[in-house]
Amino acid sequence: MYNQKKWYRLPITLALVIAVGVLSGILISNRPAKHRPPGSKVDKIKLPTGFKAEHLYSPSESKNGSWVSMAFDDKGRLITSDQYGSLFRMKLPEIGQTAEPVIEELKIEGDTAKIAMGYAHGLLYAFNSLYVMINNRENPRFPKGSGLYRLQDTDNNDQYDKITLIKALKGEGEHGPHSIVLSPDKKSLYVVAGNFTDLPKMDTYLLMDNWKNDNLFPWIKDPRGHATDRNAPGGWIAHTDPEGKNWELVSAGYRNSYDIAFNEAGDLFIYDSDMEWDFGTPWYRPTRVCHATSGAEYGWRTGSANWSPTFADNLSPIMNIGQGSPTNLLYLQDARFPAKYKNTLLAFDWSFGIVHGLHLKPNGSTYSADHEEFLSGAPLPLTDGVIGPDGALYFLTGGRRLESDLYRVYYEDYKNIPAGSNKAEVVITKEHKQRTDIEKFHAKKDPAAIAAAWPLLKSGDRFLRYAARIAVEHQPVSEWSDKVFAEKDPQTLIYGSLALGRQGDSSKVGGPLLSNLTTINYNGLNQIQKQDLLRTIEVILYRTGKPDAATKAKLIAYLNPKYPSESPILNRFFSKILVNLEAPKVIEKTLALLEKNEQFDDKDNEMVTASADLILRNPQYGLDLAGLLEKMPPAQQTFYAIVLSSQKTGWTPQLRDKYFAWFHKAFSYQGGRSYIGFIDKARQLALKNVPKERYAHYNKISGAELLTGNGNDLVKLYTPKGPGRGWKLPDAVALVQDSLSNRDFERGKMIFSAVLCDRCHTIQGSGADVGPDLTQLGTRFSAKDMLEAIIEPNNAISDQYASIAYTMKDNESIVGRQINEDANFYYIAQNPFDSKTIRKLNKKDVVSSKISTVSVMLPGLINGLNPNELRDLVAYLMSGGNKNNPIYTEASASQKKTGK
Repeated sequence: MYNQKKWYRLPITLALVIAVGVLSGILISNRPAKHRPPGSKVDKIKLPTGFKAEHLYSPSESKNGSWVSMAFDDKGRLITSDQYGSLFRMKLPEIGQTAEPVIEELKIEGDTAKIAMGYAHGLLYAFNSLYVMINNRENPRFPKGSGLYRLQDTDNNDQYDKITLIKALKGEGEHGPHSIVLSPDKKSLYVVAGNFTDLPKMDTYLLMDNWKNDNLFPWIKDPRGHATDRNAPGGWIAHTDPEGKNWELVSAGYRNSYDIAFNEAGDLFIYDSDMEWDFGTPWYRPTRVCHATSGAEYGWRTGSANWSPTFADNLSPIMNIGQGSPTNLLYLQDARFPAKYKNTLLAFDWSFGIVHGLHLKPNGSTYSADHEEFLSGAPLPLTDGVIGPDGALYFLTGGRRLESDLYRVYYEDYKNIPAGSNKAEVVITKEHKQRTDIEKFHAKKDPAAIAAAWPLLKSGDRFLRYAARIAVEHQPVSEWSDKVFAEKDPQTLIYGSLALGRQGDSSKVGGPLLSNLTTINYNGLNQIQKQDLLRTIEVILYRTGKPDAATKAKLIAYLNPKYPSESPILNRFFSKILVNLEAPKVIEKTLALLEKNEQFDDKDNEMVTASADLILRNPQYGLDLAGLLEKMPPAQQTFYAIVLSSQKTGWTPQLRDKYFAWFHKAFSYQGGRSYIGFIDKARQLALKNVPKERYAHYNKISGAELLTGNGNDLVKLYTPKGPGRGWKLPDAVALVQDSLSNRDFERGKMIFSAVLCDRCHTIQGSGADVGPDLTQLGTRFSAKDMLEAIIEPNNAISDQYASIAYTMKDNESIVGRQINEDANFYYIAQNPFDSKTIRKLNKKDVVSSKISTVSVMLPGLINGLNPNELRDLVAYLMSGGNKNNPIYTEASASQKKTGK
């Protein structure tokens, strides 16, 4: 029988070959010696020049959970919460001191619950109280459900003894209720919740509460079931008094923002999340920082109904950050930082361990921003941050029961920066004042509102004309509907029509509004006005339904000759509207654009953090990005194909053959987790419109045989049968130790592919050459070495294979595998699935570099395997992919001898 002890072992771990060799198609022969090796927890953090970091405490090492929220009280003590446990209060050592924090677990006097308070996603000390935003479904261990609670010390003994439920909220989990912040005048509270939190009844609504999808694009909900029962308005921000007596809806249309922050001017900002499963779809929106003005709508809708930032009834972000998981947003007015950090927001990303700095600049009635990577580390799962009484930045890592730590970051020369000096001088532009003045009419009926707001519909400032339209919509329709039809200015007519289409009687206003809009001289409009006109037509059609024959003919005559245009974004609007109207030749025109592969430079979703720069910061999420960038779906083609899925008439057999063949090709691209399912759902919608006798033909040519039964995945040669488990090294080693006989070579080979080994490695000439060839694996390493490299890839990372984090002059950091260098440049590869795409870094722009502490090997590769599948994979790897290897032949001989 085969015995592992027969195999030669080297005294080094296999991680030198496999754990971080995923990206190493080319071995580095000239690695410079200056790269600093990884060290302590603080050493992994990249900071701006002049800043220092201190590691203060590790909750997880002290068995105190994984902390996700924090706030300072009036005595300068830090209060924190475990995501699934208690509240803690601590006295911290002063900057530079090495003493341990003094920590107590907060219990509420008189409360007999096992855990008195905790499970908090938000904490705020204000009004002599601790406000706690519990995010929890009631359970025996912690019976308090989600909601905003207030803790008070009524007998002044420095212990909380009174709990008041301010507002119960329906929703929990990572998209539940989140943060609480104090208003700029320190008289009230603002709270934020994710899109799985039902919007409670409000006393006042600053945005109109008649939200709909307002999107003619075919509505396909997430095929994997995420948020399929969640509808507008999505995530929201509300305002309330200290006792929670009156509630006002401020803004909505977010996916899942954890935090909000104010600046000196009283403007509110929010950091919203993306939907990573939508990668590669035309409706994907990156994580972004938005200006949450009064009545602001940011257009989250479930599935393909998600709004584009170009929509006139939507607002655009200040900055698109990129892929990630937003957890915290704070403003630096209380920090003792250099003057550069006045007017600065810090936005925390959990997934890739980056604190993004946004240096705000007044821009009309809103802001623009310059980007800086303020702080980063790998791994650094950032959960919350706050400026302390000493002017230092305190932040937490953890969440999802990950290793949790508390850090402090301060400017070395902070003693020479007086407290309060980081507050910026408030700059109020003319447009800013106009916006805040007109916002006073939101949720307020006032005879003066129309006269004040109507002229501002013509403004060139997007946020100002948005605020004016909301002010108009809040007034009785009878006071302004006639003004719409009497209006001669094209832009005012467009925005007045948008307001009336949203607020007027849908059974009466549709035809007259649409007919009136066709009187506008289209060629006399600028690009934005053209977009807004088409968006207004779309909203009116959505809200009022199919127009009568005469109006329909008038619309088609007005729009059809203009399609296709030279603008890809306009073509998106045209295609949706004209398909809805079943305009002549719309199929031929749209298919021609699809076949042309019209390029769309999506400026409205342009990101400051390139996806390639994120790949090596987090293997779990980064390798998803690697696959996406390797086979990026053509978003514009996808848009047109899905639009045509709802077209019922005008098809010929030739047009249908071209159209359905596109789906077959679309399945060769790689997007987010739901990409394949979305494409198949669109394919199924289109198949409903084909003649029954031709269904089988179009089903086949569109790629039905490529899909699994549920349509969410591609058929693979082998899918792990499971049940899987979170394999730990001792269990896996014990399983395979001396028990690799009777293994199935062919199944091991298929599992090698199924768990992605062949995406980066070659064995017996089969696979990819991104990483080292594994054919000789079993002659050099033991099964234990190999399993350790797979299960615990970060334990031993060879300098030869490690990725490097380069800090640039602009304080950005770039992570990649250094492939080569010359006198002037470093040559790095950032995509483990594509070692041929090389990025050049000018050495003059590189300030420093250090070895990453994170392996680029994807963790959890084998967690879908059951014990027999794991044995088959290990046997295949140890055999070097050779079915005649003794690992198989000795087993066969043993069976013959024993008669088995």
